[in-house]
Amino acid sequence: MRKAEGIILRATDYGESNKIITLYTAEYGKIGLMARGAKKPRNPLASVSHVLFYGLCLFNKGRGLGTFYQAESLNAFTSIRTDIDKMGYAALIVELTERLCADGQPSSQIYQLLRGCLLDMERGIDPAFLAALFSVKMLPMAGIDPRLDRCIHCGGRSAPFSFSVSGGGLLCASCAAKDPHALPISQTIARLLLLFKQIPLDRIGNVDLKKETIHAIEQIINACYEQNAGIKLRARRFIEQMDHFRTPDKK
Repeated sequence: MRKAEGIILRATDYGESNKIITLYTAEYGKIGLMARGAKKPRNPLASVSHVLFYGLCLFNKGRGLGTFYQAESLNAFTSIRTDIDKMGYAALIVELTERLCADGQPSSQIYQLLRGCLLDMERGIDPAFLAALFSVKMLPMAGIDPRLDRCIHCGGRSAPFSFSVSGGGLLCASCAAKDPHALPISQTIARLLLLFKQIPLDRIGNVDLKKETIHAIEQIINACYEQNAGIKLRARRFIEQMDHFRTPDKK
C-alpha cells in the first residue's frame, strides 16, 4: 500500500465497470492504476477516477498495473471545470505531462510545476499564460533546449531577433538569412521566452499579456513540439477551434 498526493492525467474505460487511470505523483512519477468498479455510479471511486482529480491517493503499485483503492480530494478545481477556456488550457498542461513523462520516473520539480500551474489557474491567473509557461519549461523533456539569450550562430545579443525552429533558438538580424523559415519575433517575446525558461513559477507571478503576444509565443512553442519532437496535442486543436468560433469582441 502506498499513499501519495497526486493528479490524474488520464482515465480510460476498461470493461463494463472499471477504469484505468494514469496518476502522477512527486514520489513515484507517472503510474498506471486499475480503478475497479469506477464506472458504477455508487462506487466510491466513481467521483475520483477522472482527469484533473487532485488529492491524496491510496494505491498498490505493482510491476504492471497497480490498484487504485481510494482517494481524498484536496481541490476540486471547480473554477477550471466550469470554464471551457480554463478547461482547454488545463487539458493541454495535463496532456503534455502525460505525453512527455516516462512511467515510473519521479520528478518533484515537474510535479510542483504541474500542481502549481493548475492551482494558479484555479485562483484566476490567465490560463493561456500558464499553459505557455508550462509548455516552455517542459521543452527539455521533449529533448528541446532552445538558445534564448543570444544568437545561435554568432552569439550576438542585440535585437531584433527571429526564432529558428530548425536551428533551435534566436537569430540576430545579421544571421537571419541562415534560416529563411525563421519566425520574426519582437524584443518583448524574446525576453518573455527567456523569462519563462529560467524563472521559477513562484517568482513570476501573474503576467498580464496581450492576446497577440500569447498567440505569438504559442506559435513558437507549438512549432518546436511539432517539428522537433513530432508532438501534436489534442488539447491544442481544441483551443484553436474554440478561438476560431469566438466573436471578434471576445477575442
